[in-house]
This record gives sequence, C-alpha cells and structure tokens, in this order.
Amino acid sequence: MNLSKSLTRRALLAAASILLPLHAGAQAPWPSKPIKLIVPFEPGASNDNIARLLATKLQARLDRPIIVENKVGAGGTIGTAFVARAKPDGYTLLFASSSITTNVASGKTLEYDPVKDLEPIGKVAATPFVIVVSNDVKATTLNEFIALARAKPNSINYGSAGIGGINHLGTEMFASAAKVQLVHVPYPGISPAFTDLMAGRLQMLLPSLASFMPQIHGGKMRALAVTSAQRSPIAPEIPTAAEAGLPGFQLEAWFGLVGPARLPAPIVKQLNEELNVVLAQPDVKALLAREGITPESSTPEQFGDLIRSDLARWKRLIKDNHIQTK
Repeated sequence: MNLSKSLTRRALLAAASILLPLHAGAQAPWPSKPIKLIVPFEPGASNDNIARLLATKLQARLDRPIIVENKVGAGGTIGTAFVARAKPDGYTLLFASSSITTNVASGKTLEYDPVKDLEPIGKVAATPFVIVVSNDVKATTLNEFIALARAKPNSINYGSAGIGGINHLGTEMFASAAKVQLVHVPYPGISPAFTDLMAGRLQMLLPSLASFMPQIHGGKMRALAVTSAQRSPIAPEIPTAAEAGLPGFQLEAWFGLVGPARLPAPIVKQLNEELNVVLAQPDVKALLAREGITPESSTPEQFGDLIRSDLARWKRLIKDNHIQTK
C-alpha cells in the first residue's frame, strides 16, 4: 500500500514537472501594453487623420494606449517595411492604404510582399478621386474634356505625386477607359502639381476629393467628375464619371488595418471585431463624412481578397497599357 502511494505521488510530480514549463511560458492576455500604429505618410494627411481617429476610439475599447507613429518616405514603403519586419505579437500595426498595392505593381524594389508579409485585419474606409482641370482648359464637362484629348493626342499634361503612385496609375486607368493619350508629369508630392495646375502649366490632376474641395469651391480649378459609384455628400453638385460620360469607370482609394504576417488568429479576430464596432459609431461616420470618406467594414478575409484583387488590377493595367513605372 505504501509502495502504491509512493508510485502515485511520483507520477503526479512527473506530470506537474511537464506542465510547469507550459504554464511559465504562457503569454499574458492581449493587449497587456501599449500598441504602436504606424502611419507611413506625413502628419496631417488623410491617412494620418483617419488613423488618429481610430486610435482614439480603439484604445478606449481595448483599454490600452495606441500610439500613432509616422514613418514617412519612399511613397509609404518605409513605414510598411517596418511593420512587415515587426514581431507578430499585435503590438505593431500598420494603417495601410491603396499605396501598398500600387507600390508593388509598379515594380519598385521592396523589402516586403504585401500578400505574404502582411496580415489583413479589416478595411476601414474608402474615398473617391476627382478629375480636375485647369481653368485654362476649354472644357466644362468630362465629355468635352475627353473629346479635346482625343482630338489632340499627347497635348494634355497631367501631374501626379510620383511615378507608380495612385494618382499616376489612376489617371492612366482613366486614360485607358476614355481611350485618350495624356502626358505624365511626376512630382515629389501633390502640392507642387497643384501649384502648376493653377498656373496653367498642367491641364489635369486626379487628387482625392476631400483634399482639394477648398480649391474647387474657391474656383481655383474646375471639377469635372468624381470617380465613385455615387455622388459625394460633400460635393453633390459634381457628377460621377459614369454620369458624366464614362460608363462603368470607378476608382476609390481605400484604407485599412494590417499587421505583420503570422499575427495570431485570436488577435486578428479581436481587432477586426473592435474595428467594426468603432466604424459603426455615429460620431465616427459623421467625422469621416465631413472629409468625404465613407467607412467600410469587412472581415479579414474580405480585406485580403481586396488587396490581392487590387494588386492584380494594377499589374494588368501596367502590362496591357505598357505604362512606364521606373
């Protein structure tokens, strides 16, 4: 009997010794410390403004600080690469935009693959672009502008914030749909392109609608169409491209939340659920609407599908139209 008890005790001690390392190595519940949200563009840009709004709302729900950090440069690739290299523990996230697909599609040499090295968490919002022309251009409608461009191929200069960026590829998508030939003039940012448009040195731009509304309403340039499926609530007087003479044409910049690849599924699920709750809040909807931005929630899988389809679309556009991106 004593021998039996001794053996039983030894067996229990052996089992406990096996389980102890597992218990000691168990991670604390997430989140247990501040979260860093990387914005790969400068402070004050649309990406930054939306990210800071989300950070404020999410930290209230997660009960942990969310610190927004701007890591700018190289068209958003520096901040994106930083997150792609980060430890997949949920404490380093990226506020991403359409640029993560255009940067890859345009053939830039990058340290990451947006499909393999980033984990989709959820889509946040979308915003349209606006087709604007200089006041010197003799066209007051999109149809008239297209007719003008067709009559004189390569006579209209358009600006962009850089080769291979969304303004560049988006305008080339418009040119392909409209069957016109335009001349690309790249700039180190959209601001100098805007200055040249007002001076008449450029004839066309494709900026985001919200960023140029003061100049449009101030009469410094002429808006011909927005690129969304519906008219924008902040500029209901501007027709959609489909209404203005280009049926089926639609282009929007999107924003979303991603993390490093191999981010644990429970963290992805929790972040996605909290993000979607925040996007449904009336004050968040109202704040984004004032900027011409529409909140759009998704599952992680749906957001991943969007990234892959966007990447394929830009690659196809570049290949089919022989667009120079280097």
